[in-house]
Formats: sequence, structure tokens, C-alpha cells
Amino acid sequence: MYRPKSLQPGDTVALLAPSGICNPVKLEISIRTLQNMGLQVQVMESCHASRDYLAGPDTLRLRDLHTAFADKKVKGILAARGGYGAARLLPYLDYKMISQNPKVFVGFSDITALHIVLNQFCGLVTFHGPMPASCFADAHQQTLASLKNMIMEGAGGVLSLRSLYPGTATGILTGGNLSVIASTLGTPYEIETRGGVLFLEEIQEAPYRVDRLLLQLKLAGKLSDAAAIIFGDFSPENLGSLRVAIEELVIPEKKPTLWGLPCGHSQPNITLPLGASVTVRA
Repeated sequence: MYRPKSLQPGDTVALLAPSGICNPVKLEISIRTLQNMGLQVQVMESCHASRDYLAGPDTLRLRDLHTAFADKKVKGILAARGGYGAARLLPYLDYKMISQNPKVFVGFSDITALHIVLNQFCGLVTFHGPMPASCFADAHQQTLASLKNMIMEGAGGVLSLRSLYPGTATGILTGGNLSVIASTLGTPYEIETRGGVLFLEEIQEAPYRVDRLLLQLKLAGKLSDAAAIIFGDFSPENLGSLRVAIEELVIPEKKPTLWGLPCGHSQPNITLPLGASVTVRA
């Protein structure tokens, strides 16, 4: 796996919308926030486009993504927001070109679909982190600090979480949004968890729906293949409301399992290096 060079003050980053439509007010706030971090911002056309629930047609969102990766002046790419639509681009991505132009790529939620293919098809470490036009307007200080530390200083850290099953494991970090991950199963873009550390987060899914999604991963062998499992934010659900699903579907896999990573549709929302090697000590 190749970890792209950290961003430096003065670098240009592309802000684009691979999924849903951007709120113009939040978009302006996000631009100012990135500029305050010392970055130059190139706003792509998809940030101002709309097609029903999508930020413009697939061809426009795809073109923005390809243009940003191919542009030598652009050192990093941030998905402005999530929503839905990123997976529609997967069959048409120029994976060879992207592999030849590695750079910082940030997003989460629906952007999980892009993380999976950039990790698995391009060998590129990407960053599961806050999206400017959906997170920056009311961002927790730790959210912005973690993002800056990870993409500009290359710094990680040690986090203290709740252990659900004991053990120690080291592996490539993979995962993201549970619903999006489940939607990749049975496709050419299916997530690979063998020997990896599987991170999962979700929002506004009832306990029975989380149970169904975890069962889908379990039946596909994705839980048993993983070396360890980490649960991020599942708001508004918590460990208590998800007890049956976790105790009966996840714990029997006997993998080092942690709960409570402040990452996902939450504040704070720390940045994670997907595709990097991490160690779990439960």
C-alpha cells in the first residue's frame, strides 16, 4: 500500500461532490475552513451541480474525480459531502491513471465505496475523515485537529476504547459505513477483510437493521476473515441497543473487538488511514 505525501501549507486541494448535492452556505464555510488550514481550494463543478438527489450526472461527477487525480497541481482531494451516488462511478473509474497519480483522498459515509476500490484496486492509503460541506459548519475542535494531523503531519496516535472481546491483532485497516459495505457484497467491488482490521460505523439504522447488515457480513465470511473488528459511532443507537446483534453475531467470531471509536456521523469525528497497518489491543 502506498501512503500519499502529506499536504503542506500552500498546497492545492480539490473539493468535489461524488455523491449528493452540496449546500451552498456550508460549502462556503468549508472553503474558508480549509483556507484557514493553509490550503488553497479548487472547487470542482460537481459542488454546484444537481440532478435530483445527485450532485450532477454521473459523467460530471466522474469527470471531476478524474480531473482532480490527473491534475499535478492538486495535491489532495476532499469529498465535499456524502449522501448517495459514489458507487455508481465504480465501473467507470480509470484505476490505472489513479494509481499513477496517488494523492490524499478524504471522505466517509457514502464515500466508503470509493475508499474500498482505491485501497484494493489502486493500492492507495485513503483517509476516512470529515467532509467539508457536511461536517465543517459545526465541527468539533478534535475533528479538525485530527484531520489536519493525519493529512498534513502524517500523525496517528493511540486511542483507548472499550474491549468487547480480548486479543491483539495487526492488519490493514479497512471498512467504513456498514450499509455501503454490505452493498458491495457479490459485486466486483466487494470489500476484502482477510487478515485486516474491519472498522464499521452507521447512523440512524434501527437495531434490527444493524443486525441484518452484520448478519450479511457474517454470512459472507467478512467477519470471520477479519483479524479484528472496531465499532465506531452508531448514533442514535448504542452498545446497549445493539447488544443482541453484537453478542450473538460478532462476539462468537472470537476476534479482538473494540467499541466506541469516535469516528463516523458524530462529533468528534477523527480521521483514520484506510489501507494503513494498525494494531488493535483489546
